[in-house]
Amino acid sequence: MQEVVAPQTLIIGAGPAGLSAAYELHRHGCSATVLEQSFQAGGLSRTESYKGFLFDIGGHRFFTKVAVVEKMWWTVLGENLLLRPRLSRVFYHGKYYSYPLEPLETVLKLGIWESVLSMLSYMKAACFPIPHEKDLESWLINRFGVRLYQRFFKTYTEKVWGMPCSEIAAEWAAQRIRGLSIISLVKTTLAKFIPGFSGPQLKTLIDEFLYPRLGPGMMWEKTAELVGNVHYGQEVEKILWSRGGVRGVVTGGRTWTADQFITTMPMRTLIRCLEPKGPEYLNVVENLRYRDFITVAVILKMKDPFPDNWIYVHDEEVRVGRIQNFKNWSPEMVPDPELTCLGLEYFVFEGDDLWNASDADLLKLAGKELEILGLAKAAEVMDGKVIREKKAYPVYDDAYGEAVAAVRRFLSEEVPNLQCVGRNGMHRYNNQDHSMLTGILASRNIMKLGEFNLWDVNADEDYHEDGFRLTKEAIHDFEESQPSVPRKAAAKTA
Repeated sequence: MQEVVAPQTLIIGAGPAGLSAAYELHRHGCSATVLEQSFQAGGLSRTESYKGFLFDIGGHRFFTKVAVVEKMWWTVLGENLLLRPRLSRVFYHGKYYSYPLEPLETVLKLGIWESVLSMLSYMKAACFPIPHEKDLESWLINRFGVRLYQRFFKTYTEKVWGMPCSEIAAEWAAQRIRGLSIISLVKTTLAKFIPGFSGPQLKTLIDEFLYPRLGPGMMWEKTAELVGNVHYGQEVEKILWSRGGVRGVVTGGRTWTADQFITTMPMRTLIRCLEPKGPEYLNVVENLRYRDFITVAVILKMKDPFPDNWIYVHDEEVRVGRIQNFKNWSPEMVPDPELTCLGLEYFVFEGDDLWNASDADLLKLAGKELEILGLAKAAEVMDGKVIREKKAYPVYDDAYGEAVAAVRRFLSEEVPNLQCVGRNGMHRYNNQDHSMLTGILASRNIMKLGEFNLWDVNADEDYHEDGFRLTKEAIHDFEESQPSVPRKAAAKTA
């Protein structure tokens, strides 16, 4: 058996990445201290509670193609994990549409006249495609035509990222929805009805996922109990360093020292906390941007407004982007079966009009928009809770690449005993399992059980643990399961 090195490790952040790192160290008998600025474990994957109603900050499916991650879920939660059917659709002008779109269903719901116009729009795009697909808008128009693009892609994407589709690089579409076009959808539909007809194997959405019976926070609260030594209310004030490594972290006037450090802090915050100030080339991190997030959880006097776990709202007349139905994630999220708790999600920038609106105004807006959408009457909203979440989505724009490269240089050249993990720690828009894996592999680096490049996870070295192996194939499957992110398109030239 390989000998385990056991240095003292300090971990900043008690979200999925930080607690997975602590769990990996703990189960190998190594010491770790976790500092969390809030008073609750889970980070973005925590579960909020209001008058007995439980809800997520967004919906957090437990789905992965990496065995070691799934094993941790089962080990910690066991029978508390539920296998849930997945149903999520596009909601547009009072009708639900499957995603990926199903041609026959789309024709029936759009109506003959609109379907004819959409087909003519597609034929025009097919015959006269936009040359040089530099942005998401042109990529989608070339494959679906202007009319379908405007109805089923444009509004939601722009709600989420806060920038026009014409400024999002086409490479994002090639990764996120590659292989998707009118032709591929028709072939896939035909394959369902014609025996022997082989349609394309599209990258489809999963039909089932695991979910803790009391929400995702249940996983991280139990993990925190298992690893122990988690200190809450510890906002980082200073990160003490010198060439060769980090020496300590200051919170509330107290200095925490260790041999190795793992951080999930947002990059911009991390660099601002350095003492002494970091090298001048790190100033580029000030250009990093984030998309913030508001959840308006409303309690309704109705049993079940829709059967989906969540729906994507493409209507341009409302500002809500997505709506979660928490009872359909787990019945135990709602204490009264006669009531429903919906989470209306607004993608915002900190400081804009919605962010600065009062809770009362946001609850009123949520009721009004539910009524506009025809999902519920505003009068059916009994009560609710508003949660504002800063830095929920790292923005990929022109400044992103240079800033991340600068931080990586600093880690490599100046402080090799500091590793960045997780969504904000690496400024990467990823799923929960990806955050967990970066934390696990960071801990294995510390214990000298491998040399893993967290920025470009590869399978040059296998991951062995009780019969579980992180092979090249597993890494590939894992990367395939991650959400792609929009990058800002290069400026257009005349």
